[in-house]
Amino acid sequence: MNLKQLRAFSEVVKTGSVSEAARRLHRTQPAVSAVISSLEDELGLPLFIRKGMRLKPAPEAQFLLREANEILQKVENAKNTMIDVRQTEKGVLEIVSMPGPTVILFPYLIDQFLGLRKQVRVTLKTKTSPEVEQIISAQNSDMGFADFDLIEDHDGVLVDHEVFDFDCLCAIPVDDPLVEKSSITPEDLDGKPLATLYPDHPTTIQVRQAFESFDVMFDSYFCAQYFIPLFTFVERGSAYSVMDRMSVQCYLWQKAKAERKIVFRPFVPQIILRTSIITPSYRPMSMLAQQFHKEFRQSLLEIQLKDFSENY
Repeated sequence: MNLKQLRAFSEVVKTGSVSEAARRLHRTQPAVSAVISSLEDELGLPLFIRKGMRLKPAPEAQFLLREANEILQKVENAKNTMIDVRQTEKGVLEIVSMPGPTVILFPYLIDQFLGLRKQVRVTLKTKTSPEVEQIISAQNSDMGFADFDLIEDHDGVLVDHEVFDFDCLCAIPVDDPLVEKSSITPEDLDGKPLATLYPDHPTTIQVRQAFESFDVMFDSYFCAQYFIPLFTFVERGSAYSVMDRMSVQCYLWQKAKAERKIVFRPFVPQIILRTSIITPSYRPMSMLAQQFHKEFRQSLLEIQLKDFSENY
């Protein structure tokens, strides 16, 4: 018994006619008759009784009809599901990222990506950068995002890296005199309270080295795992911060223009945060994951080039 036989049987039951069933199936009448005959021979019983000009299902055929309709409906559902998957309208997206981007960046971009894709399910995990690399190495997620300088194995055969460098900007309270400057140097922040990431983070190390090169005082007054919590200290005038462009973009997404209390200026010398989109080498990305990867990558490129100087 096969799907061709079940479709022919179901159509003859619906139409009461081999010729009409053949028309709906885009087959010839002899071909449909032959399929019905082969099914009857296989089952060892007649499936139809002729009444006048129409064919009626035999009593025994009612059992087959119920099963056939269920099977054909499941096949149709599977077909529709795969069409949705092909059109990236259905599926599961699994992402793992270092902590900072999971707070605002990924939720914002994922929500933007989903749009009308109401049947897409998303899992967003927060891990340290080394853990992100380990999860992708195990081929256990569609995509990872991590601090490249915190990953030990940059040339692993199990993952692919695409590195994105983000220069850092200086976050200044909106009513601070430094707002009038077109760029900020360590001399401008000599002895002033700073809000930084933890002491051994690559950006903090670079900022400290910049202060040392200018022979000025570096004072890390507030410290956090990522920059988002530090915005409050800058807004209240308690600190300044040198932070990456992604965090700056997140602040602007979260605050209406009239509510912004921080101004961003280029910091000289340049401080770089190196990030990486990590993908598994041996787990083919679904069409859905490929599309999100493409849009996420484009968003990062736009953030790299954006002018943040007048967003307040």
